[in-house]
Parts: sequence; C-alpha cells; structure tokens
Amino acid sequence: MQDFANISDEEFEKLLNSDDPNDHDIALSIDMADLAEDPYEWVMYAYPWGQGELENFDGPDDWQKGFLNELGQDIRARGFNGFDPVEPVRYSTTSGHGVGKSALTGWLAGFIMSTRPGSKGIVTANTSPQLETKTWAEISKWCKRMITSHWFRVTSGRGAMKMVRTTDPENWRLDGMAWRANMPEAFAGLHANTATPFYIFDEASGVPRPIFETANGGLTDGEPMQFLFSNPTKASGYFYDTHNDLRHRYKVFQIDSRTAKMTNKEEIERWIEDYGIDSAYVKVRVLGEFPDVSDRQFIPTNIVREAASSEREPLFFANDPVIIGVDVARYGEDESVIYTRRGRDGRTHEMKTFRGIDTFQLSHEIRKLNETLMADAINVDGGAMGAGVIDNLRGWGVPNVNEVAFGGGSPDPEYADMATYMLGEARAWLKQQGVTIVDDPILRRQLTAREYKMVDGKNRTVVKVESKEELKQHSEKESPDRADAFALTFAVPVKARNLEKTRAEMAGERPSNVVGVDYERT
Repeated sequence: MQDFANISDEEFEKLLNSDDPNDHDIALSIDMADLAEDPYEWVMYAYPWGQGELENFDGPDDWQKGFLNELGQDIRARGFNGFDPVEPVRYSTTSGHGVGKSALTGWLAGFIMSTRPGSKGIVTANTSPQLETKTWAEISKWCKRMITSHWFRVTSGRGAMKMVRTTDPENWRLDGMAWRANMPEAFAGLHANTATPFYIFDEASGVPRPIFETANGGLTDGEPMQFLFSNPTKASGYFYDTHNDLRHRYKVFQIDSRTAKMTNKEEIERWIEDYGIDSAYVKVRVLGEFPDVSDRQFIPTNIVREAASSEREPLFFANDPVIIGVDVARYGEDESVIYTRRGRDGRTHEMKTFRGIDTFQLSHEIRKLNETLMADAINVDGGAMGAGVIDNLRGWGVPNVNEVAFGGGSPDPEYADMATYMLGEARAWLKQQGVTIVDDPILRRQLTAREYKMVDGKNRTVVKVESKEELKQHSEKESPDRADAFALTFAVPVKARNLEKTRAEMAGERPSNVVGVDYERT
C-alpha cells in the first residue's frame, strides 16, 4: 500500500469521484490509515449500520463501544512507528451469555486486517466445533459485510479457515486454527515485526495453558495484540489467572448480561429467580463472574485462595505434630517436592521444590530438614522412584517414615483410592477457619485443577479424583507435584506431639506463632 499521508483534500476528492476502481481503493486505503488508531470510528465507518441485515442496528452496544475506545487509547499510547516493537495489548473479557462478544471478535479481525498491512493473526476457540460453526462463522460474516471486504478472500471449513489479502496471501492473513494440547508450537511466533501479530481466543476458559504460553512468545515484535473472551466456566486455568494472578498483565473486562442490549431480560430474570443471584449458574451465565467451584472441580477455588491469603497469620498449637509430605518426581519435567504442615499452619516452613535431583540427593534434603524439625511423620510417595527415598531414610535410621501408595485403598469408604482420600482430607482441612498454605500460584492452581467422577465401588458409588496421568492429558498438562506433596501430609493420622522430645520446645525457643498447648489434639 502506497504512502498517501500528504495527499491534499482536493486530490482525495478526485480519487473518490473517479470512475477507476483502483482510485477508489487508494481513497479507501487512505481512510483505513486515518482510522488505524480509532477502532470504534472504524467500526462505525466500515459497516452499513441501519441498512440491509443491520437495518435495526445503529452501532455497537455500550460495552462494545467502551472496549473499542479503550483499545484506541492503548494503541495511541504505544505509538507504534512500524519498526520498534511496543508493549503488547492484552485484553481478557468475561461475560454472561448473549452479550455480543462474537460480533466483537469479527470487528477486531476486520479492523486489524484492514488498517495494518502485513498483519498476521490466529483465532481459536475451546473446541473445533465452536471455532468452525460459531467463532469463525461470525468473523466470516462480519468480514463480508465490511467496506474492505473485496480486499480479502475468506474461506471456511475445517482446515481451511482463512482470511487473506488477495494481493499478499502469505504475509497478510488471519487463520482459524483448532488447538492440540500436544502441538502447542502451532501457536508460536507470527513474526509480523513491521505490522501487528495478533491472537483471538474465543471461549478461552477451555483452552489449555500451554497454548497461551506458546502464543505469548509471539508477542515480542511489531505491535502485538491478544484478545481473550469467554464465559467464566472454570475457576482455574490460564484464562482464570488473567483475571487473578496475571491481572497486572491484562486489561480485564466483566460484562453482565443484564446490561447488554441484545439479551433476553425476561429469561435472565427467570434464571435469577430459579437459581439465585449468588448461584454458580447465574454467576457464569449472567454476571460474567467465575464460580467458586467448577462442575467437576474437587477442591473449590475460594477456600484455596483464602488459605493462601497474606492477611492470615499462620498459627499452630505447641503439640501439633509436624508432618512432612514428599512427592518424588517420576519424569524429567516433574518436580520433587517437600511440603511441611503443622496443625493449621502450612506456611511457616518453606515448600522445597527440586528438578533433576536423584533419589539420594532428595533423601539427604529430607534428612537434613528432619534434623531441624524432628518430624512426627514423613509421608513419602511410594511409587517406583519413591521406594529408593524410603529405603535411604529408613537405612539412615530416620524415624516415622511412611510409604504411601496413591493408588492404594482408602481408609474412608466414600473414596475410591488413597489419592482421593488424601485430597478429600486436604479439602476438609482447607475449609477450616484460620488454616494457611504457602502463597504459591503453582500450588494454588494445582490444588484447584483436579477433577473428580463417581465410580462403582464394592457396595456403593464412590468419589474418585483423576490420576496424575489423566490430569496431565487435559487442559493444564501439568503434573500436580506440589499439590500431591501437600496432600501427603494428610495420608495417616498422627498423634499429638510429645513436647519433651521436641528440640525447639526443650530449648525454650518456641516460635512466635505457637499459641499454646492443646493436649486433646491429635
């Protein structure tokens, strides 16, 4: 596209009134350049509001207008000069149903592609059907309506969702791409260093973390942009984090369905009447708020968040037993983790994590820690790798070492196996007032990521959490090593601590967060 920045008004009018289609395109290109920093004005200009299919529409809804105006402000603030990379635009939006987020994705695609020559984008969604039949269908519909539609060729169908500039199809394009958890590299850098590399994620709550983390690597050059939209169906995952732990990286929006023009207000009021304003159903489908717990989530997010809060002081009774949980890494990318809990205090003692450590080194770390803490129980994952740690500790004469098999039988008949039992005990503990855990974002997300199902037991239906292997197969692709080490502190009942055998109490060095002796606690 040629540079017509200094064209006079008279010359522009000649182009506009010319009978030559090329002159019209030159005039249109000039308009696109003029609107490159004002997405709201572009949307008002680009679509035939009040005509044809848009006969009953006069423009974006109020929330969409606010979104587009915010985007314009951020674009102008960055002042991309076409060469030097700028800070990425990162927007994450939760919403109830029917607010018009799909239309907005169509406008964003059209705006960026029409105003930024050489831009490259990827759009995806939580599932292939969602991407093909809804997200891409909406983008395709709005792109065909826009004033620059003749510049682009838009194709649909699985494996063929593309929007390309007809004069430069390889370097100026948007691709609809279904994600594969085992192939996140497909979302790697787009390399549009003189234009805008951009990503649009629809129903982002269902997209796995590795896809986002890979896509983030494509936000390092040019004028990068990333837009996430979703109903907040899951109280865990990367999309959830953008509104919590990663909120400092994203500009976040929350859209209440009751405030949108297009939603069925009578139906919404029926939902509120039937389920209650504070129900998970209404939070997700109307308010655009994350639920405290997702449908199959075993440990609720809110109790984990409260236990990790810095506003809570860690406290324990002097005779509360010291319990160490050890999860032993099985594979190269997994972690070996040592977690220490004493009564309601799961924070005072540092959580220790290791990568690439062998069983002898890990055993030494546990023995060294135990020399200080004199633990009342050391519960070790008894898997293939854990057996070596257990043998080392017992061989050195370390007392109170317990071998725990995650797949073993549960002491509680309500649970299918030992793993579910330990997490069930951890969940019950987390619900108590005043408990504390290490404020670690990885621990928090691992505790809330585990899902459960009901399975047939011997005489009844019982609860079973997904295994470590099953968890690694779905969205997060992360081994729950830190959560498992914490859960191991609940593996066996432990008696109250014998104060006469406790080094710190014997020396009169009682920590400040010991609140007294409770001889009834076990």
